[in-house]
Amino acid sequence: MMKLIFDEKIPAKEECLVNVNAIRDALFVLNGKWKLLLIFTLLEKSRRFNEIQQAVQGITPKILSKELKDLEENGFVKRCVYPTTPVTVIYEITPYSSTLKSVLNELQLWGTQHRDMIIKSMKKKNAVTPND
Repeated sequence: MMKLIFDEKIPAKEECLVNVNAIRDALFVLNGKWKLLLIFTLLEKSRRFNEIQQAVQGITPKILSKELKDLEENGFVKRCVYPTTPVTVIYEITPYSSTLKSVLNELQLWGTQHRDMIIKSMKKKNAVTPND
């Protein structure tokens, strides 16, 4: 069941604007459907490019490359190149990414609750039988 909050103080206009801008900044850096999934995947363990692509189903190599570059530019991912033959490239999370653990955990919980709600709604809709 989703937690509803009733007794919270409504913020003043200035405070609300600051909060909206903070969320806008976060969404600007973490925009799209892949970045949080990539961070979540790399929080589990460091991986090679192909391992990331296998773990995050549906992402194309071109998009994965772009998203990893964006995450690296914003300090979330570190690209480590090892002088082997052939060259080994491992992507790992930075300590800064760890600041998103609680956000990702909350999103995971909310996503599970939302999926359960949708399933229950669909079951109710399918359980209604037309009058014959």
